Amino acid sequence: MTENYAQREHTDFTGASRTALDTPTLQIALERLGGTLAAGNRAAWEKLPESNLLRERARQIKAETLARLDHYLAQAADSVERAGGHVHWAADAAEAREIVLGIARDRGVKRIVKSKSMTSEEIHLNGAIEAAGLAVVETDFGEFIAQAARQRPSHLVAPIIHMTVEQVATVLSEALGRELPPDPKTLAAAARQRLREEFRNADMGISGANFVVAETGAICIISNEGNARLTTTVPPIHVAIAGIEKVIPRLADLPIFLKLLARAATGQKMSVYSSLITGSRQLAAGSRVQDESLLLPTANCLLPELDGPTEFHLIFLDNGRSRILAGPYRESLYCIRCGACLNTCPVYRKVGGHAYGGVYAGPIGAVITPLYDGLGDYPLLPHASSLCGACQAACPLKIRIPHMLISLRKDLHDQPAGGFAESLIYRLWSLALRSPMLYRVGLWLASRLLGGREGGWLARMPGPLAGWTQARDFPAPARETFRDRWRQLDED
Repeated sequence: MTENYAQREHTDFTGASRTALDTPTLQIALERLGGTLAAGNRAAWEKLPESNLLRERARQIKAETLARLDHYLAQAADSVERAGGHVHWAADAAEAREIVLGIARDRGVKRIVKSKSMTSEEIHLNGAIEAAGLAVVETDFGEFIAQAARQRPSHLVAPIIHMTVEQVATVLSEALGRELPPDPKTLAAAARQRLREEFRNADMGISGANFVVAETGAICIISNEGNARLTTTVPPIHVAIAGIEKVIPRLADLPIFLKLLARAATGQKMSVYSSLITGSRQLAAGSRVQDESLLLPTANCLLPELDGPTEFHLIFLDNGRSRILAGPYRESLYCIRCGACLNTCPVYRKVGGHAYGGVYAGPIGAVITPLYDGLGDYPLLPHASSLCGACQAACPLKIRIPHMLISLRKDLHDQPAGGFAESLIYRLWSLALRSPMLYRVGLWLASRLLGGREGGWLARMPGPLAGWTQARDFPAPARETFRDRWRQLDED
């Protein structure tokens, strides 16, 4: 992927896709995706006999939550505050950034560590922190490398899937100031040594939240690296940023999602770390917490907690979600950011994540990026799909992504991406479908001009249709149409 497409958001899906297809190292990396994460996803569902029931139950929980989202958000906020935490509400990305910077300013924060969070990517938090003169370091290994390379993550769970180990070695050698060999274990050890110092010196830790339990106020963070726990426990201040759709009603609902998320993302039965964080550290029994049942019980007394941050802040982010909730694309809010749809999508597996232009890539990105940032700015993304249905089959919540992509294409009817030429083609096609005579004439011309090719496939289409055959063949029209054969049968 070229530097520009990897480093910044853009709306040039066509240009970025061409660059991706012409990048051999990216094609090699994406080729591995089908045999690793995608294969793990399929195997995981096969090994879990009740997976279909769990997926349906997860859909029901999400539907229930979104139907009463105001109630569960209020319950979650009350629960967090009872546990000694602070709750903030951000209507958009700018407000969320200002809340984070305000907390940092008021408490004299200078150094910040972050665990992996797509929500923080969505609000472009790192740039705002650096512009305020503060130091911020990503601590997920992949995100740390992407930050050092000044690139955006290209996958929901594998941020640097687009990079080779040789490229990673070059980036880390420059970032750490010493020559490192292209050996994964050596590179990981070097990054770990650097990050341990960052954890020790950090004034604030920032995380996302995979789930927020309304009943208890606990946030759940799922990770395969220990960085998330260090980010949320070592610094004295912990700030978590969660989309409002991350709320689930009850703690008893959480195991259902834990069983599904790891299997969908990486094929694991369970992620290495599943952390539940409820409020801030209680410095003395009953000193900050309003509900003493949340303290640690012993035989005869309540003990204060000795570890963890002294302040916990939870930021609920809207940023367009309320608008989506009230519209026909509510189901897109079911997404738990597992990346399964990316791993199975034939389009993503050819062009990678940076081609999509926004924070979210793949089939779900083709839906939510236009919804968050404007369909007019991303008119090509709903078309970045073959509608094969692999994304829906892989999705742990069976989100009907193909259905929503078709609906978005319908929404584009009044603002066609191709301008006058595309509008003219659609009008002529519509006219032909409504006129039997024009349809027969068009079919006859197509069969005479394009039909009868050897093998039944067209390697190259004429004119504006040539883009289709740049990467795949097109089935050639039959020399004999259905009407020709029917007429012949009638004569016989």
